[in-house]
Amino acid sequence: MRILNVSAQKPDSTGSGVYLAETVRCQVAAGHDVAVVAGVAVDDAPELSEGVLFRPVRFDTEALPFHVAGMSDQMPYPATRYCDMTPSMTAAFAASFARVFEELDEAFGPDVVLCHHLYLATAVAVETFAHRRVFAVCHSTDLRQMGKHGLERDRIVAAMRRLTGVFALHEAQKEEIARVYGVDPARVHVVGTGFNAAIFNAGKPDACDDDVRADAPVELVYAGKIWKKKGVPSLLEAVDLIETAHQEGARRGGGLSPCLRLCLAGGHNDPEEYAGIVARAVRCVSDVAFLGRLSQTDLAQAYRRANIFVLPSFFEGLPLVVIEALACGCKVVATDLPGIRPWLDANAPGAPIVYVAPPLMRCVDEPFEDELPAFERRLADAIEACMLLEAAPFDVSHLSWEGLTARIVEAL
Repeated sequence: MRILNVSAQKPDSTGSGVYLAETVRCQVAAGHDVAVVAGVAVDDAPELSEGVLFRPVRFDTEALPFHVAGMSDQMPYPATRYCDMTPSMTAAFAASFARVFEELDEAFGPDVVLCHHLYLATAVAVETFAHRRVFAVCHSTDLRQMGKHGLERDRIVAAMRRLTGVFALHEAQKEEIARVYGVDPARVHVVGTGFNAAIFNAGKPDACDDDVRADAPVELVYAGKIWKKKGVPSLLEAVDLIETAHQEGARRGGGLSPCLRLCLAGGHNDPEEYAGIVARAVRCVSDVAFLGRLSQTDLAQAYRRANIFVLPSFFEGLPLVVIEALACGCKVVATDLPGIRPWLDANAPGAPIVYVAPPLMRCVDEPFEDELPAFERRLADAIEACMLLEAAPFDVSHLSWEGLTARIVEAL
């Protein structure tokens, strides 16, 4: 087929960007003709698979004099929040995407259009490609935007109902898509997510296992944006709860060794919030290391060195990092968010995962502050329970990007 892939934001950053780039790679490998439209900054040069026709919609230009619009309110690069867009900005956004769509309709002639996010750029694609089949992938951040403000709500809802089909991460998300957009559930396909099995696997870590002391601390790793909505401050509090109790017990027993080491991998957007998190980490009893944004290869090594991967997030779709960590041999602690446990139970039965009940939420991704101490206690208990689980390789190779792309293409 001739497949046109569409994203309003950068195709080489964030989870949805990785999703687009990897499925595009697999589309090319399967022999399809592939094109990509994506929103990028004026000087960006994204790396996509060889042979892909790339048509950027460039922001920070005369036509679009503002940053790339981000589906999260804080992105790992300068971005415009949708809730801050004025009518003139929205009109310029729609006109710029429509112009590129019209050019590719003539020059590329797609058999099918595959959009990412059930949001504004997809609405423009539905309107422009009314004569073609248009599908869209839900990444959860679109649902979050719909729940937080009303930008172009009627236009977006009307367009989503005209989609040929929608791809959901799991059954709970499928139900939410039907509720929020009024899309016929029969047109929503649950396809899950994927990971790069060539990179994320249980190969030998950098450090030789023979060098690990018996009294070495248990290493925890987190991967994702370093911010409150991902639960990072609560993770620091939970680690301190465990370490403080350990040290008290060690003093009574006459010995003292570190219990935990926490590695935080990921970038940040809000310098003030990040500085506060770093300051709290400095006061932690345990050793806390900030690894920054890592390449996929380096992230896989961080997983392999760790004993436990922890994702204390307050909002997720279907977190790819959990699959990657399992593939690299980690045990996992994760917040028990809607749809995630049933999907993992069905697709990775028996995986060494301990779930943590989330706090009560003020809105879709913000917990009530007075709920956090109890959540942090539950998180600490879950980490300690996970420490007792037997470590063993766990095979998730069937959840590769190739498998996901095959499921999507079959539906297309």
